[in-house]
Order: sequence, then C-alpha cells, then structure tokens
Amino acid sequence: MISRNFKNVLVVSIGFLSLFTAYGGLQSLQSSLNAEQGMGVASLSVIYASIILSSMFLPPIMIKNLGCKWTIVAGMACYVSYSFGNLYPGWYTLIPTSVILGLGGSPLWSAKCTYLTISGNVQASKDNKKGSDVINHYFGIFFFIFQSSAVWGNLMSSLIFGQDTSISDIPEEVLETCGASDCGLTIEVNSTSSKPAQKLVWTLVGCYIGVGVLAMLIVAIFLDNIDHQQTSQFRDNREPFCHTFLATFRLLKDWRLLTLIPLTMYSGFEQSFLSGEYTKNYVTCALGIHFVGFVMMCFGAANSLSSFLFGRIARYTGRAPLFFFAAAINFACIIALLFWRPHPEQLPVFFVFPALWGMADAIWQTQTNALYGILFPRDKEAAFANYRMWESLGFVIAFAYSTFMCLEYKLYIVLAVLVLSMITYPIVEYYEHKNPTKPIEQATFENHKKTEESDIVSQTWM
Repeated sequence: MISRNFKNVLVVSIGFLSLFTAYGGLQSLQSSLNAEQGMGVASLSVIYASIILSSMFLPPIMIKNLGCKWTIVAGMACYVSYSFGNLYPGWYTLIPTSVILGLGGSPLWSAKCTYLTISGNVQASKDNKKGSDVINHYFGIFFFIFQSSAVWGNLMSSLIFGQDTSISDIPEEVLETCGASDCGLTIEVNSTSSKPAQKLVWTLVGCYIGVGVLAMLIVAIFLDNIDHQQTSQFRDNREPFCHTFLATFRLLKDWRLLTLIPLTMYSGFEQSFLSGEYTKNYVTCALGIHFVGFVMMCFGAANSLSSFLFGRIARYTGRAPLFFFAAAINFACIIALLFWRPHPEQLPVFFVFPALWGMADAIWQTQTNALYGILFPRDKEAAFANYRMWESLGFVIAFAYSTFMCLEYKLYIVLAVLVLSMITYPIVEYYEHKNPTKPIEQATFENHKKTEESDIVSQTWM
C-alpha cells in the first residue's frame, strides 16, 4: 500500500499534468493563433509580469487563509480563465485573463511547493529518513509527471501545424540565416499552414477548458487538506495584514536567498531561450514551424524522465554534483549553438539539443525547488513566492530583449547568467553543509482517526 503522503503527491502531480497540458498547448500556439499585432506574445509577457506582481504579496496571504489545497484549486481556476479568453481572442479578452492567470500563478506554485515540502517532512519523520531525501524524491516524482504535459500539449500543436500537406522546401538563402550566424531578428517562416478554421480553434480551446476543469476537480476531490490545522490557527490568531503582506520581502533579509537569485533567474532565462529562441532561430528557420511541436515533445519527454531519475539519484549524490552536471550540459549546448549552422539534412541534431536541455532543466527545476524548501522551512510560503518572482523576472527580461537583440548576444547573456549562478550557488551550499538548517517541529494534519504526527526538517549535505 502506498502512503497517504505519496498518494497526495500523485494527486497534485496528475492535477498539474492535466492543467498544463492545456496551458502549455495554448502557450505554444499563441504566436500563431493570435499573431495580430503581436497579441499572443504580449499576453505571455503580461502573464509573467503579473506573476512577479502576485509573488510580492499574494502567496503567503492565500496559503495562510485558504490552506495549500484550496489555494491550488483557486490558482487552477485562474489558469482556466485564460483558456476562456482564447475562445474569442482580442485585446479585451486576452490581456485581462492574462493578468488573472498571472495573479493566480504564483500562489498556485507556492502552494504546490509548500504542500510537497510538508508531505516530504511528514513522511520522513514516519519512516525515520532525512527530510531532504524524501523532499527531493517527491519533487522528482512531481516533475516526472508534470513535465510530460509538454509532450501532450505539443502533440496537439504538431497536429494543428501539420494539417497542410503542401509543405515546401526552405531555400538555401534562408537556411544561411539560421542559427547564430545571422542576427536572427527577422526569420522567414516556412508557413506550412494558414491559421486553422475558427471551428477547429473552438474545438481545441474547448478541450483545453475541459482538461483544466478536470484538474480542478481532481485536486478538490482527492487531495487531502494536510495543513488545515495551521490554517485554522492562523485565522483564529490572525497576524497583522502588513506582517503577512510583507512576508515575501522580509525574507530578502536572508543573505542565502539573495545569493540564490542568479540561480533562480537562470531558470527563467534557460526556459525562455529554448521555447522562444531555439524554436524560432533553429527549428522554424531550418525545418519549418510544423516541426516545433515535435522538437518540444522531445524536450518534454527528456525532462520528465530525467526529473524522476535525478530525484532518486539526489539522495546518493547530494545536490551540488547534479547542479554542476546541469551547468556543464547547458554550457556545452550554448557553445555548440554559437557555432552550429542548422540544416534540414542534420535532422537528428535538432532533437539532441532539446533532449540535453530537458535533462539539465529537470535538475534546475527539481533541485532548486527542493533547495528552497530545505533552506527556509519556517517561511516556505514566502520562500517559494520569491522563487516564482525571481524566475518570472528572468522570463520577463528575456522577453524584453527578444525582439531587438541578436541571437549571438542572447546566447552570451544566458551563458553569463549561468556562470554567475555557478559562482554564487556553491557559497550557499557550502554554508549549508557547514551549518545545517536547524530541525523544527511542525504540526501536521489530523487524519480520520485524528492522529497527530510531528515532522523534522533534517540537515542537508553536499
């Protein structure tokens, strides 16, 4: 029999899989379905800007008042609203729903991370294991299931882009401009299909709305409310509003969080580079837009499998070797992308880069999330809100310079942030190794038998 905590991890993971199958599919289609006046890309920029805004104050307030479970459900509802906005896309529908999604995004992810951390610590105390090991394992399981959403979402986009059978070859003069050899600001897209019929778009968006609502139902019905005791205590002994409101900023007094900002922002830079720059300047330019979905499916599959694998390996190696392994993969990929001249005859190479990138991204996601939960056990909500805020800032900066900076310089920026991250991160890791985070006692949820458990956040190691 699986434990109750493991069951909850599976419920959260399947809920996010369902939700982001819809959102991931919509996100990858924005530049084609809503290309008028850059409306689709603008909506994505508004989403991440709104996530930064919501990260500043919403997560601690919502989690402490609603609890992790109902904060997750409310955040999912915000994501579903964006799908409704795409039924009749326009500035008056996409931008407001983008703001709603962004405002719900940070509480959603902060509540998820807090929930997994609490579950990991509870299970660790029951099994007499290190809290960090179980937390790493749980985050690995979550991202293994969650990252597979990229496969299903991009499969839908591939089916849409590949509808037109009249696919023409890309001329050599266009191929010469692909990759970092040219500035890459203007890419002649080999348009293989016009915008799908409106009826087909409605059918697709309707399916996205359906799986989004399904995600809400899965979490609302099957997820245990493990922190309802703390939530009730908070409502009975309510802290001053300013105290909760400023929790995210107050944590910035901790030098460890400040030192982790480059690593956290790098997560936004590297994800936006692959989904934006690599797909446009390498895949679309040399192969055509209909290949984007297949390439990103490769990324999603590699990411999913690696998340599960590295979540288990971390208990034997510790975090530091995995972080440096991911850095080495990204460093090698960036250098190779600077010199590679993509051509349709090199088809397998187009899939090698996203596979390697997905392997590295699995480490960035699982280990950075786990690291935040281990370093800040007393301020989990504020810690994960900071994580989403700084990661989203990386996305926004990358979006900001995407339209006017040459590809070569974008690669150098990603490389510079990576190097900076690998200079600052070891400082925190070394300090944590020498001065492990002190154990804390934490009240846990009452089950149907009203039994109480206590959990301990164990010391971490390199």
